Amino acid sequence: MRKEEIFRAIEQNKLVAVIRGSSQDGAYAAAERLIDGGVKLLELTFTVPQAQDVLAGLCGRYADSDIIVGAGTVLDAETARIAILSGARFVVSPTPSVEVIRLCNRYSVAVIPGIATAGELLSVLEYGADFVKLFPGDLNVLKALKGPFPNVRFMVTGGVDQKNLADWFKAGAAAVGAGSNLTSQKADIKKWTDTVKAL
Repeated sequence: MRKEEIFRAIEQNKLVAVIRGSSQDGAYAAAERLIDGGVKLLELTFTVPQAQDVLAGLCGRYADSDIIVGAGTVLDAETARIAILSGARFVVSPTPSVEVIRLCNRYSVAVIPGIATAGELLSVLEYGADFVKLFPGDLNVLKALKGPFPNVRFMVTGGVDQKNLADWFKAGAAAVGAGSNLTSQKADIKKWTDTVKAL
């Protein structure tokens, strides 16, 4: 899939599951639960031990399916390159890292840099970002940024839960990323995916 197809898939599915964890087995188990619950987009963070091995395993396992696996918490170009070589279909950074954007654009891989201010947003747009992550999520900030930047596609991460899902999209989000509220063993994943489909 080309990177614009990845972005379209993110917009269509609206929900990205952010997988963290203290073990490889835990990350694999979380991925299986999420997929069984109807989640199509997985973001494996580089805070997971030996994340590149788990990423390669998940990308290989779901290569011939409609599941799209990406890498998260990518802080630098070196990690972005490892993620790409491990099979990541998209790369997410919590920061407006120019080096990560350039590296991903060099290899035509979808990149979603993190921003928190208008200045950071303008900077990543000028360096070629097509989709941005608002982190941490703040409804007032999202509404304010959509004023001067109406065409920007935002994925909001941090502060997203099942009760406020509709609020984010009403405020202008193209997608949301959810971590422990979605990925924990106690989460009702099917309820999440059903709620998103109804929006």
